[in-house]
This record gives sequence, C-alpha cells and structure tokens, in this order.
Amino acid sequence: QVQLLESGGGLVQAGGSLRLSCAASGHTFSNNAMGWFRQGPVAEREFVGSISRSGASTYYANSVKDRFTLSRDNAKNTVYLQMNNLKPEDTAVYYCAARSGVGVAATAKEYEYWGQGTQVTVSS
Repeated sequence: QVQLLESGGGLVQAGGSLRLSCAASGHTFSNNAMGWFRQGPVAEREFVGSISRSGASTYYANSVKDRFTLSRDNAKNTVYLQMNNLKPEDTAVYYCAARSGVGVAATAKEYEYWGQGTQVTVSS
C-alpha cells in the first residue's frame, strides 16, 4: 500500500515562497510518476503539476507555470513543490498523488494514491 505524507504548508504573504514535500512509503518510489493537485475553499480539485518517474519531465498548469517548480529525490522517496511569488489565489489544500505510469499526467483519475493534503494560505 502506497502512503503519501505532505508537509511544508503554512501561512505566507503574497510574493513569498514555500516548499512542499511529499514523502512516500510502502512501495518503490521510483516506479511512480507523481503529481500535485490543489483544492481551494470554493473550488474543485485542480491540477498543479506532475513529474515523471525519473524526474526528467515535468508539466505544469498555466496558472503556476514559471512560479512553481517540481523536483524529486528518489533516494529519499520524496517529491518537492517549490512555490515562488505566491498569490492569494494560490490559497488551497495541496495534495500529493502517485500513479503507476511512467510519464506526467494532468487529471486526477490517472492517480491511484493520494495524501491527506497540506494547507497553504497566502495573505494579501
């Protein structure tokens, strides 16, 4: 059973930065492509970004492109989401997800495993 644990959320002012981490256990981490999604107070869950098994490929939602960066350390079974120049509209619960496929994916249904989420709040 794959288990995912997010951390690093918190309260930050607009223009600030946060780095989210997602630690995986219960499987061979390098077998999974990973993704991040978020859900705001009155919104549906939306795609943020995805990284391939090797880390060579990444894909981002237009709303976060050039501000957010995905990376992974397969030796530490961890994927990171570096978020810069944060905006109030980035406020959401951020979820880490894992899929068995090799490459990136942008829809929630393509991911089999999910973490519990971490809250990110950006004040104006």
